[in-house]
Amino acid sequence: MSTLLALDTATEACSVALLHDGKVISHYEVIPRLHAQRLLPMIHTLLGEAGVPLSALDGIAFGRGPGAFTGVRIAIGVVQGLAFALDRPVLPVSNLAVLAQRALREQGAQQVAAAIDARMDEVYWGCYRAEQGEMRLQGIEAVLPPEQASLPRGATGEWFGAGTGWGTFASRLVAVSGQDGALLPHAEDLLSLATFAWQRGEALPADQAQPVYLRDQVATPKAAP
Repeated sequence: MSTLLALDTATEACSVALLHDGKVISHYEVIPRLHAQRLLPMIHTLLGEAGVPLSALDGIAFGRGPGAFTGVRIAIGVVQGLAFALDRPVLPVSNLAVLAQRALREQGAQQVAAAIDARMDEVYWGCYRAEQGEMRLQGIEAVLPPEQASLPRGATGEWFGAGTGWGTFASRLVAVSGQDGALLPHAEDLLSLATFAWQRGEALPADQAQPVYLRDQVATPKAAP
């Protein structure tokens, strides 16, 4: 049975989770701007509690964004350091998908519109539907003004809004059946999604642990016309 470590620092939350012998343990803290100091100690504490050495890991999953640029970079730096040192593969997971998976776990939501406050009067947006316990993307992920965010074409039934985008822009977003505007990604749900990906053979070499920002014009300045 595989042993997988998951970690996430893409938002105000910092969390780690471990799958070992079929059991999951996790640590979760909301600690804005302290991720760089807390992430490695959290990992070591978690592994110590489980009695699992780093060398026992089969793969490392991480929140690849979208989210705070600095936060995503912290996770990728740690993941690449560990993965290269251990010669282990990595599993990048969307933070919007992690939000949707948490809404499924905690609220039983089968259809989730995940929105993270992207600042600059925009949201990171993605819509997900539960398929055999896994939240799967419907359409594409995007960064856009709240008024332009929409449910998938032909969407029916109840949709649940999850994430800080709902906390900031609920009145400007599409109508949904319920929402949690304070929900943040949790490594336990990241681990769930990573396990599905692992079973499909989707793990990647460590050098492919790359961020997904969605807002390319910020990460890469546009050339002058």
